[in-house]
Amino acid sequence: MTSINNIIADFASFIWGLPLVILLIGGGLYLLVISRLMPFRYLGHALKVLMGAYDNKLDKGEITHFQALTTALSSTIGMGNIAGVAVAIGIGGPGAMFWMWVSAIIGMVTKFFTCSLSIMFRGKDSAGNVQGGPMYFIVEGLGKSWKPLASFFSVCGLVGALPVFNVNQLKQAINDVLLIPNNIEVTFMSNLIIGFLLVFVTSIVIFGGIKRISITASKLVPTMVLLYFFMVIIILVIYRDQVPKYLSLMVTEAFNAYHYKGDTFLGGVLGGLILLGIRRGAFSNEAGIGTAPMAHGAAKTNEPIREGLVAMFGPAIDTLFICTLTALAILVTGVWQTSDSNGVSLTASAFENAIPFYGKYMLLLCIATFSISSLFSYSYYGTKCMSFLFGDHNKHYYHYVYIASIILGTTTSLNLMLNLIDSAFALMAIPTMIGTIILAPHTLKAFKLYKSKYL
Repeated sequence: MTSINNIIADFASFIWGLPLVILLIGGGLYLLVISRLMPFRYLGHALKVLMGAYDNKLDKGEITHFQALTTALSSTIGMGNIAGVAVAIGIGGPGAMFWMWVSAIIGMVTKFFTCSLSIMFRGKDSAGNVQGGPMYFIVEGLGKSWKPLASFFSVCGLVGALPVFNVNQLKQAINDVLLIPNNIEVTFMSNLIIGFLLVFVTSIVIFGGIKRISITASKLVPTMVLLYFFMVIIILVIYRDQVPKYLSLMVTEAFNAYHYKGDTFLGGVLGGLILLGIRRGAFSNEAGIGTAPMAHGAAKTNEPIREGLVAMFGPAIDTLFICTLTALAILVTGVWQTSDSNGVSLTASAFENAIPFYGKYMLLLCIATFSISSLFSYSYYGTKCMSFLFGDHNKHYYHYVYIASIILGTTTSLNLMLNLIDSAFALMAIPTMIGTIILAPHTLKAFKLYKSKYL
């Protein structure tokens, strides 16, 4: 296992090098420039769309705008927000958060383009059902000769959609908060039991398809966001004298990398810090990776731009809001400097310090909700990739692989799971961003037409 872990870690470091940073951030900046920031000017209109002002039951698709956003958020608002931020702070200090913000702002316009394209160039699976996502907008928008690139995305998506990181961190939270403090020995068998319980809960929802997943997500996501917000506000009130200091450090230390402890990049620690923030930001909000367009591609709408505008809320809610709350909770309590913990254990230490006894259990409730809801949406992404590659009649086989991976995630190490998903996400970003950049003029043309009709 050590050898496998080292191989995957080396590959993750290699693939998340300069070319991918240029593709994700450079590509996002290109989309930002050619759109002239126009999508940002119409977030008020996007909110009306999200609230159902333009819903039409006769439009193509399976789920509402709100259900599409919450389905996408149920995958992004998860361990990336709790464990991923903790990893970033543990390695990079307060400055890592600034580069996650940069990643999110660029990610908002990337989401606008990718999710508009997922509606604009929807295709049909082997059963004749209308489908959206990078694999479909690559083939439908660029032509059949680009199918190998679409297939490459789908192959990587089969791995990237596996829930191994989320369940690994949920298992760790249960062990740290529930079992160890109550003198219950953590063993392979106890981890296996956690895995089987997660398999049971997940199976009930995922075998019901996208409609059951979206209905469940639309109820869970708003509730878990509000609960988490309430908990962090309590911590920030308790440590209110520390909040201005750390908000300032997030900006100043983004450019001096004073607390950065990771590998250098482009010959310096600042480059390493920037890469860390972008990598963790991409893991958190998945902008440019290609997962969210698969959820938004199922929205019931005939107007691609509407879904693109709604999708922009994803990185804002996920990274600018939720991740910042987590970072502040870790920083103001001081655990990032006093604890040897990493990942979800570091976040749990922050909540335990601020709200003795109750804090860790409230956090465990949030972690469980975050993780379990993400299990539902990731399974949908995997089946979409499976359907594209092997036909709709074979997509159910992915459920069995998915369920087996839940057991794998609960019985293996954090680093192995993190590097595995990081590698898959990096590979998924390549076809997603290539297709998005080439097809961007179609989105701009559609945006101008939509603006003349509705804005």
